[in-house]
Amino acid sequence: MNFETVIGLEVHCQLATESKLFCSCPSKYQLSEPNSLICEVCVGFPGSLPVINEKAIEYAIIAGLALNCKISNYTRFDRKNYSYPDLMKGYQISQFLHPVAESGNLSIKINEKIKQIGITRIHVEEDVAKLVHSSSPSGEQFSLLDINRSGTPLIEIVSEPDMRSPEEARTYLTTLRTILRYLDISTANMEEGSFRCDANISIRPEGTEKLGTKVELKNMNSFKSIFQALNYEVKRQTKLLLSGKSIIQETRGWSEQKNITVSQRIKEDSDDYRYFPEPDIPPLELTNSFIDQIGSTLPELPDKKIDRFIQEYELSKQDAISLTVSKSVADFFENTLLCKPTPTPKARAKMISNYILVELKRLLNTHNTKIQDLKFKPSDASKLFDIIDSKEINNNQGKIVFEKMFLTGNSPNSIIKSANMSQVSDSNIIESAIDQAIESNQQAVTDYLNGKEAALQFLFGQVMKITKGSASTQIVSELLQKKLKS
Repeated sequence: MNFETVIGLEVHCQLATESKLFCSCPSKYQLSEPNSLICEVCVGFPGSLPVINEKAIEYAIIAGLALNCKISNYTRFDRKNYSYPDLMKGYQISQFLHPVAESGNLSIKINEKIKQIGITRIHVEEDVAKLVHSSSPSGEQFSLLDINRSGTPLIEIVSEPDMRSPEEARTYLTTLRTILRYLDISTANMEEGSFRCDANISIRPEGTEKLGTKVELKNMNSFKSIFQALNYEVKRQTKLLLSGKSIIQETRGWSEQKNITVSQRIKEDSDDYRYFPEPDIPPLELTNSFIDQIGSTLPELPDKKIDRFIQEYELSKQDAISLTVSKSVADFFENTLLCKPTPTPKARAKMISNYILVELKRLLNTHNTKIQDLKFKPSDASKLFDIIDSKEINNNQGKIVFEKMFLTGNSPNSIIKSANMSQVSDSNIIESAIDQAIESNQQAVTDYLNGKEAALQFLFGQVMKITKGSASTQIVSELLQKKLKS
């Protein structure tokens, strides 16, 4: 019997507000001393009253609009009751019956085909505190509680069970993370916990409509672990059904050490949380004008930016996709391009794209830094490309200047001047270098004359080596081929 996999995802995304959801404590807790960013509301003292962070509601609406959701004019908070050591009040303030946004969708690309994944709902809730597990020198196990995270605003984005493979789930998550970062409402970093995912997975016989018994997966801290956990669970559930056993509804955790899922607890249903309206927070009435005003601030999202880059600048589809993976990279590209009008904008766009996707990417990876921390501005990069276009230096020299700009932040003119770097265009000097290269590499000349094109590139490289990279590449190419043909 063949089985079909059915996956739905619940993504918890921390919102990048300055303060927490229901108090004025700072929300950026990652680098702070434990329990240093807390108040009576964070700790859940009796009598403390929550006050809604308006910016968090705006961010939730932005996410809903970007994911094609219907924004609710009426929304309210509810109490979700459960007992766990990191839940300060013994309940979580969340949303249940009336979330901020519902009935949306997200398009993903699988094998060059577009597939729409339904978004069930987006609701706002507070994050919980954090348990830190450790042990004493004698081996005694214990847990410490850091309350700094408690009250940090979250949105939970719940998908429909529309994904049919772990690969689709991974693509959905990477696409969603890119959109959230474009919206600038979250860092969406899995490594710091601001983008977390739980997965609901079941299998059913192919051709049937009834959903199988779902299992919820937790403790997945990277896209890789999500992919591995889902793959493992497909195999585990398939083996159970083929052997005549039943799948139970439960929560299972992913073990990075063993590469298996392990049972944690029998899964609760919504009734077990005993939801009821939060009595300390009145419902919110969101007017259409308020929603429209927020909608007018949405940036251009990746799919539209890709199409525009291809149409306006004639970039290849792959280059356009690579440039738009990060909004900061896309902005750097376009800001550099638009610094100066040029009669050949498409050629200029291709050159800038190449520098960003090859040279800049290499430098960022080598020095473990981000494009936001560059020491030079798009206007400085534009000046470098002006100099290359004017033939003052060649492209190889341009790469050297670009790297020095990256390392020092100095202007391209000052770097060129201090290095006494200028392009040699004197045909007599270049011809002399060509003669020297031909004289020293007779075998390469013979190979070229026998039809080996690679020998031409070798000789070209030897000329550039003799001129220390300063010769005009265009003049070298023309004179070298002319000399060889004669």
